[in-house]
Amino acid sequence: MRKCFKFCLVAFLLATFVALTSCQEEEPFEEHIDTELTLTSGSEVLDLLKRTVSNDGSYDNIIDQASCLEVQFPYTIVVNQEEIEVESAKVFQLIEDILDVADDDVDELKIIFPITVVTADYLEVEVNSAEELENLAEQCVEGGDDADIECLDVSYPVTVFTYNRDFQQTGTLALENDAEVRRFLAGLSDSDLISIDFPVSLTVLDGSSLVVSSNSELATALKEGVKACNEDDNNDHNDDDFTETDLGAELIKCPWQIVRMDRKAFDNTAQYVKYALIFSEEGKVIAYDDYGYSVEGVWSTSVVGYRVVVELEFKEAAEFNDSWYVYEMVEGKIKMFIEDDAIILERYCGYVPAEPCTDQLVSEKLMTCQWTIADEKGESTTELSMGFGQTDMTVYDAKGQIVDKGTWRLSENQLTLTVLQSDLERYTGEWQLYQCYEDRIKIKRKEEIAVLTKVCQ
Repeated sequence: MRKCFKFCLVAFLLATFVALTSCQEEEPFEEHIDTELTLTSGSEVLDLLKRTVSNDGSYDNIIDQASCLEVQFPYTIVVNQEEIEVESAKVFQLIEDILDVADDDVDELKIIFPITVVTADYLEVEVNSAEELENLAEQCVEGGDDADIECLDVSYPVTVFTYNRDFQQTGTLALENDAEVRRFLAGLSDSDLISIDFPVSLTVLDGSSLVVSSNSELATALKEGVKACNEDDNNDHNDDDFTETDLGAELIKCPWQIVRMDRKAFDNTAQYVKYALIFSEEGKVIAYDDYGYSVEGVWSTSVVGYRVVVELEFKEAAEFNDSWYVYEMVEGKIKMFIEDDAIILERYCGYVPAEPCTDQLVSEKLMTCQWTIADEKGESTTELSMGFGQTDMTVYDAKGQIVDKGTWRLSENQLTLTVLQSDLERYTGEWQLYQCYEDRIKIKRKEEIAVLTKVCQ
C-alpha cells in the first residue's frame, strides 16, 4: 500500500508538471526534469551508481594487470616455467610466493589462451591472445583513479520505475544484484527516465549501514564513497594493501636488520649486511653498523601516487637518503625501492647494538669479573674461565681452582693471548677485536670467530 501510494504521488506530480509546462515556449527536454523525482540516463546520480555496481576486476591484477577485467575460472598459467591450474582466488598467494622466491630474478607469467574475461559491464568476452588482452586492458585506469567505487555496496533488492519522454510509466523492475543494475543502466537510452523507490540501504566498507531517502542523498553518499578508502587498484602484486599507519606502527615495533641493499645498480649487500635500523616514534632513526658505530637521522612516511613512502635522511650516511617506495610488507620483512635501488629489511626484535671496540673499553671490561671463551655458536669443550690482570691472565676450573697462568696484551684493537698448558691453548695468538657488547666480546682471526662471555661470581 505504501509503495502504491508513493507511486501514485510520483505519477501525479509528473503529470502536473507536464500540464504546467505544456503551454510554455518549448525548451530543451533536460530543463524540465526535476532530479529529485526523475533521473535521465546521463544524470550524475546514475553515473555514480553505475560506478558503484561495476564489476571490480582488480583482485586478479597479478594475472591480467587490468582493474576493469576479471578472468573467469578455471584457467591455466605458467609462472617461471611452473604450470599452475587457477581454479579460485586462493591460488593467487601461491603465484605471488613463486614470483617472490628470489628478489633479483626476472619473473615471467604467461596465460594459456583462450580465456574468458568479464568486463566492468559484466559482459563475457573470449580472449585468444596476449595482444587481445592488452587491447582490452588499455580501457582500464590503474592506480586507484579507476571508475569503480569499491568502498560502498548497494543492499538489495532495489526497485526502479521507468518512464518515457511523456512521463508515462513503461515498467517496474526489482533489481537483485550489481550485475542486474549495471546491465539495466547500460541499456538506458537518452529518452528513458527512471525513478528509484526509496529508501535505499548502502553498506560501507567498515560494515556499517547507510540509508538514503532521495536522489540528492544518494548522490552525496556515493560521492563520499569515492573518498572513503584507498582502493589500491594497481598492478604491483607485492603491494599488500597496507596503509601508511600500518607501516609506521611496524617500523617502531622492533629493530630492523638490512639483509639486502642495492644502490646505483650495484649490490652493496656485503657492505651493509647486518646493519641495523632502529626507528623511534618521535621520528628519529639510528643506523648501527656491525662494529657498534652509529649515525642518527630522521624518518617519516607519506603516500605518493597511492604508494606508501618512507623518507630517510642522514647527515653522515647519504647512502640511505631517499624517498623509498615500500612495495611489500609481510610478517617480519619490509621491501623498499626507488628506481633501480632497493633495500630489504628483516625484523630483529632481539637485536642489541654493539659498543665501539676501543682498547680502553675492552681493557676495562676484561679486568672486571672472569671470562669464558667459546666458538661463535657458543660451543666450548672446556669449563675453564679466565681472569685478566694488568698483563697477567689466570685460568680457573669449574671449582675455582687455578689450573694455569698466562699473559695478555691489547694494542690497536689487537688482542694477544698467551696460555701455557691448559685446554685453552688453541686460543693462543693474535685476535682482532670484532664486536663488543655489555657482557660479550667477539674476537676474530681470519675466518674464525671466538666469543668471550663475562661470568661474575
